Amino acid sequence: MRVITSPSLLILHHHHGGATTLLRSFRRNFSFFPPSFSISNPKSRAYSTSSTSSAEPQPGSLIIESNERTGRSGSLASPLTHLDITQKIDVNPPKGTRDFPPEDMRLRSWLFQNFREVSQLFGFEEVDFPVLESEALFIRKAGEEIRDQLYCFEDRGNRRVALRPELTPSLARLVIQKGKSVSLPLKWYAIGQCWRYERMTRGRRREHYQWNMDIIGVPDVAAEAELISSIVTFFKRIGITASDVGFKVSSRKVLQEVLRRYSVPESLFGRVCIIIDKMEKIPIDEIKKELKSAELSEEAIDELLEILSMKSLATLEEKLGDSVEALADLKQLFLLAEKYGYSEWIQFDASIVRGLAYYTGIVFEGFDREGKLRAICGGGRYDRLLSTFGGDDIPACGFGFGDAVIVELLKERGLLPELGPQVENIVCSLDQDLQGAASAVAAKLREKGQSVDLVLENKPLKWVFKRAARINACRLILVGSAEWQKGMVRVKILSSGEQYEIKVNELQ
Repeated sequence: MRVITSPSLLILHHHHGGATTLLRSFRRNFSFFPPSFSISNPKSRAYSTSSTSSAEPQPGSLIIESNERTGRSGSLASPLTHLDITQKIDVNPPKGTRDFPPEDMRLRSWLFQNFREVSQLFGFEEVDFPVLESEALFIRKAGEEIRDQLYCFEDRGNRRVALRPELTPSLARLVIQKGKSVSLPLKWYAIGQCWRYERMTRGRRREHYQWNMDIIGVPDVAAEAELISSIVTFFKRIGITASDVGFKVSSRKVLQEVLRRYSVPESLFGRVCIIIDKMEKIPIDEIKKELKSAELSEEAIDELLEILSMKSLATLEEKLGDSVEALADLKQLFLLAEKYGYSEWIQFDASIVRGLAYYTGIVFEGFDREGKLRAICGGGRYDRLLSTFGGDDIPACGFGFGDAVIVELLKERGLLPELGPQVENIVCSLDQDLQGAASAVAAKLREKGQSVDLVLENKPLKWVFKRAARINACRLILVGSAEWQKGMVRVKILSSGEQYEIKVNELQ
């Protein structure tokens, strides 16, 4: 709501079109309208015609006030000599989102750099996708939690769109778009912003960044083993050990086998997975009730829950037999884990199914062994995702790794890095007349690839030294009259206190 509190401007209520013309005329002929003041389409907003200024403005409202309070409503008694435009906004970002001031941005950049370096160590190439996608990309199956968490709307072209809640569907869309122009296998990674309207808890936000690594075109479990190895490598780089984090591993083929034995239609498979994924979130009686509503018999429910409680491949083999395809996949994965050297990081847990409907085989989740945090990362095989978008199915697997939970874990373990600002040089003129000379010195150093913080004002040396300490500058370069007349500057190495004069052209 735009609120006009000056009686002198209440003539605006007579007619919107005339009011706009009049205001534009005032702007041309009277100096009290600032150049930046603009008149928007009057049809797009309502104006208050109240002549009182006692009402408290709403956040985001525009308040137009003048120092003149005299004259009748609807007339201009005297020229306005001053106009205050005040906009009151909530200075906090929307709930569940974050600002990144420099100290937080340094941490984010450090984290993303580790994501990138690990991905490149494993031979992956970086990709990215639009933050805004078609809503249809994310509403594959009813019952998926993610479906109810979309930030979605209709755009001005009457298209249903959504802010992406995850990256894998966008990846699938791009793979279909590229078709046969790319050769398999594809090893791609992405670091992207994602949005989910969900209940916030520690490490869970409505806006977060996600690191994804995906392998497209490899049907063998070797692909999953490689992905888990990449995550383990990342953890080791940042100081996380197997005593801090583990991976729970299972296969959706275990669940498929149980449902097949009880003649449960394959069309119900995705729905059952989504129910099972809630096991740690709601009471077991609620799980049973939901499974019953999915048309599972009491016997099938009991058998399913018994198998989901298993934590040993040997026990699972006793129950299902050794011919089940899921067992062969899991055995191969654990054998490869030994070869990679990360056996201590992984454990079998039949209850892991993941909440997204598109997974088809091996699934895994990274978890905090102390149990204080939600899942750190998760992924698995999704061999049939592309056909849900009209493409040809290609074997694929991947994982998603959020930025918020890992930061919480690093805080818990006291492993957050100290990341102060870092600048190689701070350059300062000792005389206001030498500011141009200092600028020339800074430009020369920057041409050589060195970072320079140039002091832009005439500041005392005490201030300059404090500034140098705050930005962790390596050396201070002072441009003084006596030295400059000789074509030289004074250099101080801040770590040792060593000082010397040097010709400007010899600065390295």
